[in-house]
Amino acid sequence: MKLTRVELYTDGSCYPNPGPGGWGFVLVSPAGLWTPHEAFGSGENTTNNRMEMRAVICGLRILTRRCEVTVVTDSKYVMTAFSEGYLAKWKRDGWLTSRGTEVLNRDLWAVLAKQVDRHDVTFKWIKGHSGHEYNELADRLALRGRLEGR
Repeated sequence: MKLTRVELYTDGSCYPNPGPGGWGFVLVSPAGLWTPHEAFGSGENTTNNRMEMRAVICGLRILTRRCEVTVVTDSKYVMTAFSEGYLAKWKRDGWLTSRGTEVLNRDLWAVLAKQVDRHDVTFKWIKGHSGHEYNELADRLALRGRLEGR
């Protein structure tokens, strides 16, 4: 069965860091099967990395069936955990880093890993604030989440 292809543009916002934060995502059908879906939310006393992760989790969570997903993010923190195999290593090593300390944001990494396992996911990094329509929209949504979440 051929999987539906989707693109998930995500961003997180936090100021000060740590402090109040927001996340946003835009879910796009490259084949034009639907109008892009947008969502945002907020978090108190959080960090930009946690908001970046929350954006990906929430975007993947709304997909009701297995899809081929390209997650487009300006977060190297999120992308490299998958592209360089850190997440798999952390899980294998009992959520400890190579230095033997507990992985930061373990709670969200565990949730994110479950969401990624539901789909065929590829992560792609994009430079933030580089003028890409959906990346800029995800950024505005994350800011809106941060500002409205107060």
